[in-house]
Amino acid sequence: MPLLKAPSKQPKTTTLQVRLEEEVRQNLDRYTEFIDANASYVVSEALKLLFRKDEEFKRWLGQHADNHTQQQLKGEALTRTA
Repeated sequence: MPLLKAPSKQPKTTTLQVRLEEEVRQNLDRYTEFIDANASYVVSEALKLLFRKDEEFKRWLGQHADNHTQQQLKGEALTRTA
């Protein structure tokens, strides 16, 4: 049974260009075929899984979340007033 499920609906997305080791890319292509999904979905879901499972990252994120939120709010304020 696959760890990732095929997507049920198309969420809002953004574009990211990455470079992968050739073996990782080949396995990514195989996994997309295995679950009948596209590479973007597999990468996105794999990262979500990583973020959920990494306890140290979650602690770090909790300590730095206010910093990121403040930066987002400042950016939104600049966007609205411009």
